Amino acid sequence: MELLEWLAATTLAVELRRSATLYMFVNAAHILAIGLLVGAILPLDLRLAGLFEKVPLEVIAPFLSRSAGVGLALALLTGFCLFSVRPGEYAANPAFLAKLGLIAFGILNVLVVHAGQGWRTAITIGIVRPAMRFSAALSAMIWIAAVVAGRWIGFL
Repeated sequence: MELLEWLAATTLAVELRRSATLYMFVNAAHILAIGLLVGAILPLDLRLAGLFEKVPLEVIAPFLSRSAGVGLALALLTGFCLFSVRPGEYAANPAFLAKLGLIAFGILNVLVVHAGQGWRTAITIGIVRPAMRFSAALSAMIWIAAVVAGRWIGFL
C-alpha cells in the first residue's frame, strides 16, 4: 500500500490529476497504442490461424509483430501513467486485475511463440504448424479479452 501511495504522490501523477488536458493526451495516446497493438496483432493472428492464406506470411509477420511490439510498449507506458493517477482504486478493481493478468498471459504467449522453431519456420518459409495456429487463435482471444477487461474497468 505504501508503494501505491508513493506512486500517487509522484510528480507525474499529480500533474495528470491537475491537468485535464495532459490527462486527455495521455489517455488518447493509450487508446492509440492499444489500437496499434490490436490492429497489428489481430491480422497476424488471423493469418497464422489459417485465414487469408494468400497473404505472404514471410512479408507481413515481421512487420506486424514489430508494430504490435511498439503498440504494446506504448500501451504499457501510457497505461502506467494513467494507473498512477488512482493506483489504490485500480489495484482494487477486479476488471483492472483481470486486464493485467490477460496482458501478462498475452506477453507470455508472445515470448513462447517467438522463442520456438515454429515462428522461425513461419516467417522464413511461410509454413504454419498446428501448434502455431493454436497459439495465434489463443493470442487473438487474449488480446480481445484484455481490451474488453480494460473497458470494463470504468463500470465497476
